[in-house]
Amino acid sequence: MSEGHTGVTATTPAEPLVSCAEDCGVRDVQDRLGDRWTVHVVVELAAGPRRFKELQRLVDGVSQRMLTFTLRRLERDGLVRREVFPTTPPQVEYSLTETGHSMTHLIKQLVDWSLDHRAAITRSREEWDARHPA
Repeated sequence: MSEGHTGVTATTPAEPLVSCAEDCGVRDVQDRLGDRWTVHVVVELAAGPRRFKELQRLVDGVSQRMLTFTLRRLERDGLVRREVFPTTPPQVEYSLTETGHSMTHLIKQLVDWSLDHRAAITRSREEWDARHPA
């Protein structure tokens, strides 16, 4: 900086990709995608229809209660279809709707990004933890 220079140089911030300074109507949808089990359930259903117990085995760590809750919310949102077959006992199958399937490419991109950056994130965490002992 020159000797007589006392001003602050103004820079224009980059335009945000998306701005939701006020509620722009996507928060409740994003909350669904950001919950603990939705992505796991959608990934398993992307392979095809599943019965409840099959889903419960495939989604590691999910309780019966949380899987029921997650499936109901996804059904309410129009992402999952629940079909009951008239057998004894009744069989229930879950599958993705067209809207649910349209979300899978986004999840794939997120998974790919996670795999591509996993090592860098692990290194960063280790470095941060070394600088900030518990």
